[in-house]
Amino acid sequence: MSATIAVTLVVVAAVVIELVLPGRSVYHSGWYNVALAALAIVAVVAGRRSLRRAGDARLRFAVTAMIAGCALAGLAGVASGLLAPDDQTFIGAPGQRLRVESLGVLTFPLAGGDSAAAGGVTLERPLHAAVTIGERPYYAGNFVLRATPRDVVYVEAADQRGNRLTVTQPSGSVFLSPVLLMEHRQRIAGMELPYDSFGVPAAQRVVKAVMFSAAQAAMLLRGGARLGEPAVLFAVDDENQRPVANAIALSAGGRAVRAGGLVLRGDAMTYPAITVAATPNLIATAFGALLVFCGLTAAIVTSLTKRPLLPQRSLGRS
Repeated sequence: MSATIAVTLVVVAAVVIELVLPGRSVYHSGWYNVALAALAIVAVVAGRRSLRRAGDARLRFAVTAMIAGCALAGLAGVASGLLAPDDQTFIGAPGQRLRVESLGVLTFPLAGGDSAAAGGVTLERPLHAAVTIGERPYYAGNFVLRATPRDVVYVEAADQRGNRLTVTQPSGSVFLSPVLLMEHRQRIAGMELPYDSFGVPAAQRVVKAVMFSAAQAAMLLRGGARLGEPAVLFAVDDENQRPVANAIALSAGGRAVRAGGLVLRGDAMTYPAITVAATPNLIATAFGALLVFCGLTAAIVTSLTKRPLLPQRSLGRS
């Protein structure tokens, strides 16, 4: 009986941990799920042996409840580990709506040049009210969602007289968005740096933007960046991807610079992405854990009521 209880608690604890600490790659590894399935089978086999030896109805109920709860929770954990998709991160531009299979629609907030997003990412699901996804985990069916901040760049372009020019992203997810999502990487001075590009059709220019963190800017770009300021390095080409005169400039701390006949400003800011991780079915896991708890409680109560009382001394006459 003690072996059944011990293995059952290990199985349920392992599955509950997947819910409490989601998004670990180990949950999808083969050895982890084989071990979890093996422990569940051991618990069921040991429980059946205990069930055959149990003479009390309450003890048989306790063993049956623990076997059922362990099997249910173990099945939920193994199914999630082997059949559920790997963790994904959804990156959207301001105002973009992304449809996520089996979940719903993610709507990303608008953003300005003030280094802040106007609101959070909302999830819209059929037959459910829209919810805002924050940094705390949000459980939706067999998935858990969490907002994770990413470094992006808000860009502005103007001509030499200060007239604002339209910024476009022909290869981006939103054509007219001024926010560069910085999804690409380039190695500069031994570092992998994020970069993106945008077009300025009115000036027939294509601009590449490379982002440096505050620490990287302070270390490598002395003189252009102050301590604690991120920086954006602009490289301007013509519409045929050929460099133009005075094509490179550094915008540190969001200050405007001149490059390739343009006045450019790049403001590093944080913008949310949504990380989606598969989890064991919450209802199945909760019901399995409840069955195990009820069975364990019944087993403890049965054991206490069957404990023999201490014999009382008989008082003799003197």
